[in-house]
Amino acid sequence: MTHEMSEVGSSPLGTEPLVMLPGMMCDARLFQPQIEALSAHLPVTVAPLLGGERIEAIAAHILTMLPDRFALAGLSMGGIIAMEIMRRAPQRVSRLCLMATTPLAETPAQAAEREPLIIGARTGRLAEMLEKALPAECLAPAPARPAILETVRQMGLTFGSDVFVAQSRALQRRMDQQAAARRCHVPALVLCGEYDRLTPVKRHQLLADLIPHARLEVIAGAGHLPSLEQPEAVTRALLQWLSTPAVRQSAAG
Repeated sequence: MTHEMSEVGSSPLGTEPLVMLPGMMCDARLFQPQIEALSAHLPVTVAPLLGGERIEAIAAHILTMLPDRFALAGLSMGGIIAMEIMRRAPQRVSRLCLMATTPLAETPAQAAEREPLIIGARTGRLAEMLEKALPAECLAPAPARPAILETVRQMGLTFGSDVFVAQSRALQRRMDQQAAARRCHVPALVLCGEYDRLTPVKRHQLLADLIPHARLEVIAGAGHLPSLEQPEAVTRALLQWLSTPAVRQSAAG
């Protein structure tokens, strides 16, 4: 049996609301420029990454709060959860955007590196652990970098150490999502910053190669948080993705 992709009519920015999933210890402030730009065109929701110490549990919790069908965009840990949502409920996701993220499971060495951060957060040093979790060099060298890092610190302190531990455990235990990526047949955008050291460009090339018909966009002058580092470029990429005609699979014998 073969499969062909055919266009389905859509409005200029699609018909479903946009759900955005932020990175570890981040909230809607991570997407504030995009929310301001896009909310005039369609409903925009940012879901917090709460609900347990497993990616599967967080995804299941978020799904209980979402509409029947939606466009989905996730950055970093939010992208990992977006892939799990796509795996669990593909019929509910109309299009998928994955930013600064990876489909790969955490290696034992990477998981072990989180343990000192978890201990530090539990012993009253959350601010220090937040800085270690996202070192300055993971963002592009730019005058705005200190202000962006301070925003990240403030978001993390808002959530507190218990959420830091829960999200760290979820990342340690996450499953490989390469098979789920191969089964994605909706308009897909894979977006990354050219200076991202946490999830480098080659990781995003792998992800884009896995997803049928995915478009890869590398944002110049951005690192791991392109939505804040180069907000206008990210917004333009999202607008193009949201205006891409939806697709469906049709089977032929």
